[in-house]
Amino acid sequence: MKSIRIGTRDSQLAMWQAEWVKSQLAMFYPEYIFELVPMKTKGDKILDVPLSKIGDKGLFTKELEQGLLNDELDMAVHSLKDMPTILPDGLTISTFCEREEPRDVFLSKHGIPLEDLPTGALIGTSSLRRISQLKHYRPDFNFLDLRGNLQTRWKKLIESNMDGIVLAAAGVKRLGWEGRITQILSEDMMLSAVGQGSIAIEIVEQRTDIQELLFPLNHYETEQAVRAERALMRKLEGGCQVPIGALAQVVTGQIILRGMVASLDGVRLIKAEAKGSDPEAVGIEVAERLVELGATKILAEIRS
Repeated sequence: MKSIRIGTRDSQLAMWQAEWVKSQLAMFYPEYIFELVPMKTKGDKILDVPLSKIGDKGLFTKELEQGLLNDELDMAVHSLKDMPTILPDGLTISTFCEREEPRDVFLSKHGIPLEDLPTGALIGTSSLRRISQLKHYRPDFNFLDLRGNLQTRWKKLIESNMDGIVLAAAGVKRLGWEGRITQILSEDMMLSAVGQGSIAIEIVEQRTDIQELLFPLNHYETEQAVRAERALMRKLEGGCQVPIGALAQVVTGQIILRGMVASLDGVRLIKAEAKGSDPEAVGIEVAERLVELGATKILAEIRS
């Protein structure tokens, strides 16, 4: 039997995602053996520095991509939101799996929703995107940098003086933690990270054999939506660690994309929207509208 090697990060959530891909493939192709190859990435090893300070080019993907290029892996499973918008030469995303809930959720220590928290409440998150939008919503909030896998973050919440933490709904649901969710954050309060909620599978471009194997796992509407979001991010030259939010939905064949850029203090927050049938064109249109509203200046200040 032919063996297919699936690369993944070794966190519990990443392993869940890779196991899910493996089980889907095993269902379609009982004649193959699918084996998981867990790896640690730079982002998994450096936990005492905020992500925004490390630099984000392939922080959670580089080691897996090296494995693909060295022919140690046949495919790599990622959270799409961790993937840079420009991939290394020779690699491609072959598959966008059907998206889970793309929004963010608030896990409150005492079950109190964000709007009812006391003045000066302490929220745990290391995401500049989340911090800037929450500061815009409630300038009185304080923030504590929170890194590590989901179990580590939950443990820190329970053992600390934090009032709550903000996480991606998809990861929380995949680990079976729905009961810990205090509220799903509305798009008006919090626009998601680009690609949030979708599992992406990366392969070597020339591996048409692997591309064909993965074909049944690709979800067309998810692909259309996240391609628009990634086009917006690419146009703004944003990485994973800048306050850019985007969420696209496909409604009766039309891609509707909302985008957001905010200053770190949350004072300036701009939004734009567009719709159309070509994901790249829609993404670029929203990016250009954000630039007209001052996005370039905000992002330049953050980078400096």
